[in-house]
Amino acid sequence: METDKIKKLEDIRALSGKLLNALKKAEDKRGMYKAEIRFYGYCELGSVVRNLMKLCIIALDQDSAEVPPTIQNQYIDVGLILGIALQLFPVDELEFLNEITDLFSENKEETECQD
Repeated sequence: METDKIKKLEDIRALSGKLLNALKKAEDKRGMYKAEIRFYGYCELGSVVRNLMKLCIIALDQDSAEVPPTIQNQYIDVGLILGIALQLFPVDELEFLNEITDLFSENKEETECQD
């Protein structure tokens, strides 16, 4: 019984080292973590920030539900925003939870996270 618990603990340690990687400890803040978002360059970063701001403008003023005419490009690239959200989605961490569930479940069935 005790050997089984030790084995499970070793398995959890191995899995966590392999699958828990979406967040990294922030060295400058105690207890804080950071997530990485990748961009092709400053233009893409600027585009993401502008689109997020436009989306927020619409969210704040739901009655008019449009970007103010004073904004030059009123089009909101929702695909770009969703692409950022996909980068932040913790797929490996969900797989980790799946593996932990399998380790502790009485009735082990093959389950896998799918896109």
